[in-house]
Amino acid sequence: MIDLHGSELDEMIIAEKKQVAIEYHNEAWADGISDGIETEILAETAISTAVTELVRRYGETEVLDMIDSLRKRIEFGEFRHDRSLQ
Repeated sequence: MIDLHGSELDEMIIAEKKQVAIEYHNEAWADGISDGIETEILAETAISTAVTELVRRYGETEVLDMIDSLRKRIEFGEFRHDRSLQ
């Protein structure tokens, strides 16, 4: 029998939802590419859609803080395709 505490179970559910979301995004991305939409257009519209939803839900100040955090992660190379995990 698996004994998971509430927070552990919540974390597992969130991780699973994120994995499914990634799969949805990858499928939509592949569909867009196969329809001839450039990656820059796909990326910009994905970011715009996400930011619009986040601002609607959390407000501009929270989203600006999130974007500042993302900027730092970009500067540290977190999103480089050639980065190595240690």
